[in-house]
Amino acid sequence: MTVLETANTTAGSGAGYPTVASRAREWAVKAPDQLAMREKDFGIWHEFTWAQVWDTVLDAAHALQDLGLEVGDRMSIHAEDRLEWIILDLATVANRGITVGLYPTNPHAEVEYTLNDCGSKIHFAEDQEQIDKVLDLPRERFPSVEKIIYVEPRGVRGDAGYQDDRLLYWDDFIALGQQHRAANGSAVDERMQAAEADDVMTLVYTSGTTGPPKGAMITNANVEFAIDVIVNTPQRTPDGKRPGPHDHAVTYLPLCHVAERVFSTWSLVSAGVVLNFAEAPEAVFANLREVQPTLFFAVPRIWEKLHAGVIIRGSDSSRFKKLILSRSLKVADWIGESRVANNGNWTPATRVAYTIFNFLVFRALKERLGLRRVRYAGTGAAPIAPEVIQFFMGIGLDIYELYGMTENSAIATANLQGRVKVGTVGEPYPQMKDGLRIDETTGEIQTKHAGVFAGYWGKPEKTAETFTADGWLMTGDVGEWVDGTHIRIVDRIKHIIITAGGKNISPSEIENTLKVSPFINEAMVIGDRRKYLTALIGIELDTVGNWALKKNIPYTTYRDLSEKPEVLELIQKEVDRTNEKFARVEGIKKFRLLPKELDHEDGEMTATMKLKRSSMEDLFSELVESMY
Repeated sequence: MTVLETANTTAGSGAGYPTVASRAREWAVKAPDQLAMREKDFGIWHEFTWAQVWDTVLDAAHALQDLGLEVGDRMSIHAEDRLEWIILDLATVANRGITVGLYPTNPHAEVEYTLNDCGSKIHFAEDQEQIDKVLDLPRERFPSVEKIIYVEPRGVRGDAGYQDDRLLYWDDFIALGQQHRAANGSAVDERMQAAEADDVMTLVYTSGTTGPPKGAMITNANVEFAIDVIVNTPQRTPDGKRPGPHDHAVTYLPLCHVAERVFSTWSLVSAGVVLNFAEAPEAVFANLREVQPTLFFAVPRIWEKLHAGVIIRGSDSSRFKKLILSRSLKVADWIGESRVANNGNWTPATRVAYTIFNFLVFRALKERLGLRRVRYAGTGAAPIAPEVIQFFMGIGLDIYELYGMTENSAIATANLQGRVKVGTVGEPYPQMKDGLRIDETTGEIQTKHAGVFAGYWGKPEKTAETFTADGWLMTGDVGEWVDGTHIRIVDRIKHIIITAGGKNISPSEIENTLKVSPFINEAMVIGDRRKYLTALIGIELDTVGNWALKKNIPYTTYRDLSEKPEVLELIQKEVDRTNEKFARVEGIKKFRLLPKELDHEDGEMTATMKLKRSSMEDLFSELVESMY
């Protein structure tokens, strides 16, 4: 039986509760030859239709059944974004199993913790590096893991050192599924028909900034609510057009993160958005230029790098090009400022100015950034400086800041077309009705809607701590209403600094303003219970290195560069510019440059690249104390 015959048969034989898997099957039925995904290999983009994707999903789903995956069993995936990640995710859900994603940067200890915490039965480790994070430890340290599937054979397949009977090569895994499918053609369909709304579809592990990560249980019903918001909020785009097969997205953020699942997998299966897998995290900007996506979601750090790249390229240009770009950016600044003041809307004057300068400069600039075709751009997962959004608004690229968290399926608020308030995370989605409130006593943002998770895996006491007595999810974020419609995030409750003088200060606002500088990569403001504020600052190696070369300042390493007196003077100017934007009590009195680039494996950052503040203060305690 062909994939289309199988899909048509299953689609017409009765259906369980909608899942990401059943939605993928629907696309294979109604649009088998439609493009679903693209992946680059050896410099060539390979395309996969819905028929091909669903055929492979069925093979993988049958293979998982053959390996003993039962309803509710956990399938863990440790890989960069790639086709097999999506295939295994859909195949696991088709079997009513639970997908558990790991960050590619997770070190050995975190891999061991996650696999044992969720009780993973089958583990996908894409290559030798990820395989070693399991095989380097004694087998008894992973009592639940029965099979380890891998897809990159280099250094593993045929190597005498990799004879563990748990290892199973991807091609052999798919062949196993084909055999099982030939003998048990309806087995996967029977599981899919039995799907229920409260089935846990995935465990999304929190970043663990204040303790061990917790597995948030996201159900099929949670995903359906999120999909409804994603697809049926046309005000998200200037043209009001819903996402669909005409759209392309670049998939590059870790798929184990809820934000990437929303904008990749869930958009793929719900709207038919074409996914283009980035070759590697470091190749994102090059892949953007190749793909020229129509939909693009990025965390603030990506937008900051794109912004900094424009500034740096301008300084490297010839005198004539530098002059043209300088004049154009001044116009962009004026346009952006006007649009910010007008809720993102255009005036006749800004429209005329943009039309002229888009033809002269902005169009080519966006082309070089890889963003010329973007009709919806979003940002979230961390605060972003308003100056960055204003810059992109000025060149005609609207960035809509939105807000959510793992525990509410990333659905809370968003800035919508024509109602943008820069500096806020937007307004509650129409589908939420009265599902968001700000606690009158603490100022905490709380949500209550169909996207709120089912709790933390195996941690009922932690789940209970996350909800109020009347059932509202406590986000841990302090917020305030702006004009009665939009929400401004003040900061995380636990991050608010109370100075020795009793002043409450939000460090994230100051940090984000510092990071607008192309020379600053990371910043952490310190000052809780102290007389004044200080900061630990990490330089942007490429940008500062380029600046140093132009100034004929020799250097060897990151540390050497950060210790140069000229670099200290450069960063002092950036700190002074930041201080001008804040009240005196919020000014940075002293700073120290970090001697190294921050790293997840060294415990300084989470897998989502958030600072572990307590760890930072411990690791760099001498630098901190030297400022007091």
